Amino acid sequence: MEPDTIKVLVVDDTPTNLEIVSEVLESAGYEIAVAISGDRALKRLQTYRPDLILLDIQMPGLNGFETCQKIKGNPDLASIPVIFITALNDANSIAKGFALGAIDYISKPFQKEELLARVKMHLQLQNMTQQLEQQVLDRTFALETALSQLKASQLQIVQYEKMAALGNLVAGVAHEINNPIGFLNGSIQNAEDYVQDLFEYLATYQELQPPNDQVQESAEEVDLDFLLDDLPKLLHSMRGATHRIKGISTSLRTFSRADMEYPIRANLHEGLDSTLLILKYRLKANDQRPAIEVEQNYGELPEIECFPGQLNQVFMNILANAIDMFDEIAQENTSEILRNQPQKIMIQTATLAEKKVVEIRIMDNGEGMPDEVKSRVFDSSFTTKAVGKGTGLGLAIAHQIVAEKHGGTLTVQSALGQGTEFCIRLPIGAD
Repeated sequence: MEPDTIKVLVVDDTPTNLEIVSEVLESAGYEIAVAISGDRALKRLQTYRPDLILLDIQMPGLNGFETCQKIKGNPDLASIPVIFITALNDANSIAKGFALGAIDYISKPFQKEELLARVKMHLQLQNMTQQLEQQVLDRTFALETALSQLKASQLQIVQYEKMAALGNLVAGVAHEINNPIGFLNGSIQNAEDYVQDLFEYLATYQELQPPNDQVQESAEEVDLDFLLDDLPKLLHSMRGATHRIKGISTSLRTFSRADMEYPIRANLHEGLDSTLLILKYRLKANDQRPAIEVEQNYGELPEIECFPGQLNQVFMNILANAIDMFDEIAQENTSEILRNQPQKIMIQTATLAEKKVVEIRIMDNGEGMPDEVKSRVFDSSFTTKAVGKGTGLGLAIAHQIVAEKHGGTLTVQSALGQGTEFCIRLPIGAD
């Protein structure tokens, strides 16, 4: 801190003292302001911010002790160092001054060298204190930044671990399904061929060897005509069932698909459908509530470059939270109320060509959120669920996936009694 940048306020009711102190400090290069009373000093401090205050104690009206107390009681002024210049040098006066926040005493009459030395020393100490405070602020900011980065890394690790665990489980189930389904498909095909051969043989036999009474009676007992008509239908239905199971297996693999290092082009509707399939058992009616209706209003969406497995996790988090909310409502209401107020989840997709984004809206007609919950819903440490029923990481991870991994936005609109809507917008990317 150079002398010509330093401002000193001198407060003394004796003009001679003001003149002497001002002359000494100005000759050393300090910028000086003066006040002849405590009241005038406080008024001057409303618009003038000195680096140091030299304050006389014995003044009419507001004395130095009272003036110092008011200065230190003002948060905007409290950090300005105050040095008393006074003829009072008894122990009680000195102790009182230090108790009020003064940093030093200069006794009257003072020596020029002593005045300059003490002013210079305390200004240097003040400058060092300010530098240390700035270093603390800088270190605090650096630590907060590091903590924020650590939390982001933690979220990413948790995200990958959750997706890896879920992906391995679902992929394993899909693999186990594929083996027996492949066997059943082949067996049904063989069975259809065998049955067709038997039917042809039976027709030839009946044509060349008309049945006697006993054979005719046996045919009537087994209802041969119905059997001949229904057995092909039964085999066809079995084939349809295996195709459906194979479709479920394909959907499971779609949901659990492992993401590569780089984004790939994917169909978001497939991800939404596979997520709904996994949650289908939770959407069904149970002892506490009727079935949750899902309304899908899909628009035309182009394939976009993305990490589809991670986006599926976003869909899963939002939809699962909506189901959790409906389950909680069911515990607080009667069956009659729930029947009269059907629980519904709406999924709407669209392409916003002018903004070059695709939009996925997931809405429910539940109880909604209060403002204090809505404002923190994407915080990594916030959850409204009971202990053991949630990690508080689901929507924070979802927000990170959408915003950081895909350059999109995830927002929420909600009000008590009016349901909740999550809106995901993702850039379409280059064609």
